[in-house]
Amino acid sequence: MYYKLYIDSVFILQMTSNLYLLLLAGKILGCTATHQRICLGAAAGAVLTCVFLLVPAGAVGVRLLVGAVPVSVCMLRITFRIKPGKSLIHGSLVMAGCGFFSGSVMIWILNCFRTILNGRSSMIMTLVSGYAAYRILKKIIKGFQRKKAECAWVVTVYVPDLQQRIRIKAFLDTGNQLADPVSGAPVCVISRKLASTMRSCFKAEKYHAIPFQSVGRESGILHAYELPELTIEEQGRRIRKEQVILAVCDTHIFEDSICQMILHPRLLED
Repeated sequence: MYYKLYIDSVFILQMTSNLYLLLLAGKILGCTATHQRICLGAAAGAVLTCVFLLVPAGAVGVRLLVGAVPVSVCMLRITFRIKPGKSLIHGSLVMAGCGFFSGSVMIWILNCFRTILNGRSSMIMTLVSGYAAYRILKKIIKGFQRKKAECAWVVTVYVPDLQQRIRIKAFLDTGNQLADPVSGAPVCVISRKLASTMRSCFKAEKYHAIPFQSVGRESGILHAYELPELTIEEQGRRIRKEQVILAVCDTHIFEDSICQMILHPRLLED
């Protein structure tokens, strides 16, 4: 049995799907990129897929399966400039998950179309179903992220130099495992915007250099300072902590967010 493939149609379909997958993956990973880089990454992925299809060896399904990993890695490197390592593997798994769920939704939508149109389908229907799947998954992802943002905590930071307390909206990140490399003390993360209002309580003798690893950046150093006191308020409960280390995030990830601090889970232990 032979299949007739039109390489231009395959390229258009694949590039469109790659665009949606990169947008979804970027939203989950918290990575940003320009429109040009997203389009370039999607186009590169589409070209590589066409190359694997044209290789005269093995079944088509096997070739696509083997090429899935290098294609996703290439797209992530070009689009979000993720360096090789655990971050790139994590990003590839996220893209694979987005592709799986997006494909499942597309198949369901296409089956509905075929039922209505008596089994006929076209490239336009495929593109429409891909866009519909992207919108559905985007809404689901935003719902989960909104739910996470709603789990905000109220944190009170005492600033002795100002002789006042600053109330901060923060959220708990159970995946935050940042710790001081010397003492092993837990480290919270604050935005640059919040750090600018607390500048007077950051003392040079209380400075800490916190190594970290994250998606989109292999490794780095966060500038951190030790505060004399921090109080966490939650449903009538108050948890007072002393000598709390706050690291300043040097990116704009949550500058516009209502939450300006990422709490370390160990701080909630009495």
